Amino acid sequence: MIRKIVIAAAGQGTRMLHITKNKSKHLIKVNKKPFLSYLLDHILKAGLRDIILVVGYREEEMRKFLKDYGYKAILVNQFDILGDKDKIYGTACPLMCVEDIIKKENFLFVCGDNFYSVRDFKEMMVDDKYNYIAALEHKNPYKYGVLIHKEDFLEKIVEKPKEFLGNLINAGLYKFTPDVFKKIKKIYKSPRGEYEITDVINLLAKEKKVKIKKINDYWLDFGNPGDIIKFSKFIKNLKNEN
Repeated sequence: MIRKIVIAAAGQGTRMLHITKNKSKHLIKVNKKPFLSYLLDHILKAGLRDIILVVGYREEEMRKFLKDYGYKAILVNQFDILGDKDKIYGTACPLMCVEDIIKKENFLFVCGDNFYSVRDFKEMMVDDKYNYIAALEHKNPYKYGVLIHKEDFLEKIVEKPKEFLGNLINAGLYKFTPDVFKKIKKIYKSPRGEYEITDVINLLAKEKKVKIKKINDYWLDFGNPGDIIKFSKFIKNLKNEN
């Protein structure tokens, strides 16, 4: 049974502008609660009990948040382990920091500014030998990483393709086996100078080790100031439905 989840929450969230001057975007309040608390509530309801929070910017605020709201998590400071973001940065970096904690267990991985349903978290908790990537059909796939696949198996991810390759996109939620740590050591900086999680996944996909799971309910990204109002309305509607 999968119990561990790694949450990437090291960044400041510069697209949130002045709002993140003194705290990370994950702690911006929506309807009087930090965004991260909504994500953690769904994670816990899905049955994931061992939470590894990879932090960096304003770590002390994250520690205070966990204490104030009664959440338990292992905090790992990415910048202490790898250096600050001017030295090494990218979506694969949180994974570089947790191998000693994960050891030989399967686990989930999610960005701390993304939001999913309890059901979709549960769907990803497949305790087998494969890695899984959450997928979503989108009308504007060229803005995202498009998933090239053969039946249930991922062949590769193509980031923001200029031509139409399909409408199934990467929804940013993953289940990994410990194989992922071997592949991390084999990736290099991308053209934009970052270590990308998609490069790690593409190496696994070459060996037919990655399967696709479609999102059943929703995927929300909390990255821009406008997303605060959108998420507030979404949460209100979600409560009304429940």
